[in-house]
Amino acid sequence: MAAIILEKFRTHNAKEFIADFGDSSNYIFIGRSHSWTDDNEPPAPANSESEEIQAFEDMIALKKIGTTDVSHGLVRYNWTSGTVYDEYRDDYSSSNQTPSGANNFYDGRGYVVTSDYKVYKCLKTGKSGGAFYDAGTAQGSTVEPSSVSTTDPEVTSDGYMWKFMYQMSANDVIKYVTNDFVPVKTLGAKNDVAGIGTNGGFGTSATDDGSAQWDVENDAVDGAIYRYVITSAGSGYNDGDVDITVEGDGSGAIATLTFSSGALTNVVFKDTSSYGSGYKRASFPTLDSTVSGITSGSGATIRPIISPIEGHGANPVDELGGNYVVVNSRLEFGDGSGDFPTDNDFRQIGLVKNPVSGGSIAVAETLTATRKLTVNDATNISVDDIIRDVASASEDSSTAVARVVSKTVNTLKVQTIANTGGEFVNFVNDDEVFIGTASSKDTDVASAGVDSDHPEVERFTGHLLYVENRGPVSRAADQIEDIKLIIEM
Repeated sequence: MAAIILEKFRTHNAKEFIADFGDSSNYIFIGRSHSWTDDNEPPAPANSESEEIQAFEDMIALKKIGTTDVSHGLVRYNWTSGTVYDEYRDDYSSSNQTPSGANNFYDGRGYVVTSDYKVYKCLKTGKSGGAFYDAGTAQGSTVEPSSVSTTDPEVTSDGYMWKFMYQMSANDVIKYVTNDFVPVKTLGAKNDVAGIGTNGGFGTSATDDGSAQWDVENDAVDGAIYRYVITSAGSGYNDGDVDITVEGDGSGAIATLTFSSGALTNVVFKDTSSYGSGYKRASFPTLDSTVSGITSGSGATIRPIISPIEGHGANPVDELGGNYVVVNSRLEFGDGSGDFPTDNDFRQIGLVKNPVSGGSIAVAETLTATRKLTVNDATNISVDDIIRDVASASEDSSTAVARVVSKTVNTLKVQTIANTGGEFVNFVNDDEVFIGTASSKDTDVASAGVDSDHPEVERFTGHLLYVENRGPVSRAADQIEDIKLIIEM
């Protein structure tokens, strides 16, 4: 049995995932202050229970993510002079590939991002014959598209035809653009697409935001035909131009056919009022002397290229394949009154859904995942130190052992780790605190006072959705980290 997961299934999953950010409590987290075996080559995360548990154990702090912090995403293809871009066609397959060799439009280079963050869909690749010439080999684009027409495609002198889709707002550029990805959303101007709403989220009402993108979506023509492909040039024709009305289930499409040296050499829409509408099936009559304007010749065939349902520009997320999700979070200084420490680094980030705090699903903007000890003298204690409630030489299965994640004067944020007996034992009030070995820091530093309100999130609660291992990310009291997670559906 032959089957395929369609691109729209992936974008549907992305929409559902984004919508969940409005229905659930989702948090981005940072973790792991201690080194990897090789910090220059962090290990690839494994899809295993043991690594999931370890991620929970290494969590440092969490920050809530809302619907305004998430967007559909696309692979970023910057317009670059000399690059061949893939024209839109409705019939790509393994035996009919894009100019770049992809089996479908979504896996090719079918759109570009310009220098001013406009996004254009390629409706026709330039060919060696010149502007709008269909024969010849695909040529690299040499003219950056710039038109913001909400109706007509732009034909550039290099033979490319582009459809303006949208321009990213300054806020979207800041929040979601990376070196490799850009945001995409559908506003829902079309009635049949309405409800996709802000950032492509399902179920939100669609309203005119005054943008050019709204007009592009609203002005999109369902079943318009902008592009024709010559499948056979035929022979014996009288030279010149002939206007032919396209047949099919739509109406109004008229193409101008150009014959040269007895063969069909070019087919374009007659003018900007001749795209037609409503076509899901389209064809040409047999091109012989039975057609008005043709007095001789035979064998020429043409394939009209059918637009996406609702028309080009009506639904950018579906049309361009927005099956990536970009999640953004800004860690500003000590965020959450110090929940995010600034005196240590982190090496892991991820997403967790519906963690529990105080016996119910968490709702706070930030949460600390570390325990909190207050000691009467932390002079000899540093971040990443291992502390115990006995001297290290006396450690056994009843020993409390923890790693220091952060220190503020005499306040320590710590993570409980396994002792030599494999047990996880927490510090309790009045425990003595020791560091290192008898030959170095083995000093009765202090008596610990335990803050029962920490951690604020119950360990091992919620669903871990995403984990990414990185090299060390250093933090500072005057520093902001802009974290972007890219998730492919």
